[in-house]
Amino acid sequence: MSEESADDHRPSSPLVLRVRQILNSCSKLIEGGDSHQSENSVSELVNFLETISDAALSDPDNVDAQNNALEVLLEIHGYLCSPSSDQEVIDALSLVLPKTVAKFACVSDRCLEIADSVIDRFIAMCNPRDMLSILCEALSKMIKASAYVAPLLSGLSKVFLSIQRRHFEQVKVAVPVIVSVLKVISSEPEDGDTEIDGLFDRAVGIANSIHEVCTKLEGIVNEKLRALLGLYVLQIMALVSVSMFYKQSSCHQLVSRLSCFYPYCSISYFGLMTGSDVDKMTNIVTGEDEDDYMSCLSYVKHGASLSVIWGNVLDGVAQAANEDLTAVKDELRSNQTERWQAVGMLKHIYSFVNLPWELKKHAIDFLLCITDENISQKCDEHIDFSSYMPSLFAALQAIKMVIMYAPDTVLRKLSFDAFKRLLADIPTSQRFDILKALITNSDSSSMIAILIDLVKGEMYMENRKRISTGNNEAQQTGNKECPNPFCWNASVLELVEFVLRPPQGGPPSLPEHGDAVLSALNLYRFVLITESTDWNLKG
Repeated sequence: MSEESADDHRPSSPLVLRVRQILNSCSKLIEGGDSHQSENSVSELVNFLETISDAALSDPDNVDAQNNALEVLLEIHGYLCSPSSDQEVIDALSLVLPKTVAKFACVSDRCLEIADSVIDRFIAMCNPRDMLSILCEALSKMIKASAYVAPLLSGLSKVFLSIQRRHFEQVKVAVPVIVSVLKVISSEPEDGDTEIDGLFDRAVGIANSIHEVCTKLEGIVNEKLRALLGLYVLQIMALVSVSMFYKQSSCHQLVSRLSCFYPYCSISYFGLMTGSDVDKMTNIVTGEDEDDYMSCLSYVKHGASLSVIWGNVLDGVAQAANEDLTAVKDELRSNQTERWQAVGMLKHIYSFVNLPWELKKHAIDFLLCITDENISQKCDEHIDFSSYMPSLFAALQAIKMVIMYAPDTVLRKLSFDAFKRLLADIPTSQRFDILKALITNSDSSSMIAILIDLVKGEMYMENRKRISTGNNEAQQTGNKECPNPFCWNASVLELVEFVLRPPQGGPPSLPEHGDAVLSALNLYRFVLITESTDWNLKG
């Protein structure tokens, strides 16, 4: 005999009797066609249930309140499962009860189980498209508790399987609601919310349902739903990385499960690292008229690069994605434009404020792995750099922030090494402009000093190169000016002036800008020495 049936033979509490009375009243009014009174009766039921759930939630140590909540919830479930229940009544209750019942899920694990069963019953009895809208509306209330969201997510995963047509359109409507509530809960967890891992388990369950629906479709609909599945999985990957990192066992399992979707979605590590797979899926899902749709999937690029980082640091993850990470890294090392594309994706990790520092360190290690210490000698000066300049500048800015704010010395040092290697990967003809932009967009005196020292180092290396070659190229072409921007002392002096004569007027404020001032003076001295040496060589 089920627990629900056994309860029928126990004395009913006054609260259960009151719920039963209201349900019977709802049934008679709805069946009698009295819409106004039936709406009032349904509202009375909702208010009564919320009073009971609020009492249990406000005092978690009150055993009587916990038991009352469970008994009332069982009464609702028993009514819905009764063969005598009228479909019209169930349809009316389905409009309001899923949201109300979900609150009971926060009371206890047992209440969560019954809440799941109540919502499952509505899904089995009501129109799937109606239930999709109802569950999405309940999710959009944004109650920041994993237990409240959990039965609604499980309900959506079952609704997806019940939908008979327009699968892509229906799932596309639901995905923004799902990822939005997951983003809020994972970034701002409530105190004592220990169910976040279970919540993400249900989020993966939604991915499983979308995958199952995909396997039954063909042609363009299959392609579009697979692309949406891929974007959804990347978004969840980013959220898992932020909120589950310190629960290592659960996090690693979720990362592996999410990675298993990549082969089906035609996602490769190389396509993730260069961004090409993300762009392809985005174009398939949004078409030409719905670019704003991606605002709800704002972490897909973070998830793309994090997927590769996880594959690099966790055993079994790359295998789950069916990937050879060694071949991916070799390809990025050997191709400069693809490496720049990878840097453009990695910058999302470096600038991700909520991401654990250890993951940022793994991303810095990956950048060091795909760059070469002598990479400046391999730069192809003929590549059209202009289209990559904004992305590389943003990456350098993001790494600069890691250098400044990382809590540990090792990470700061590694980040500075990565910064210099990335700078060396930029063609000489553009390097000075990048450094100048970094300096003029920095508020930190210490960082400005470091960047000015890098300018001086570049000038020194270029000057040595000119001297060692004897300016043969310039002599052969009859050009007496070095074409290299680091020889343009006038431009370098603009940086000195920027520090010593700030744009906002007046002298630099001391001592807070002392590091930048000292570095600028040293650069000015170096320029004078360089010019003096050049004149002596010419003489």
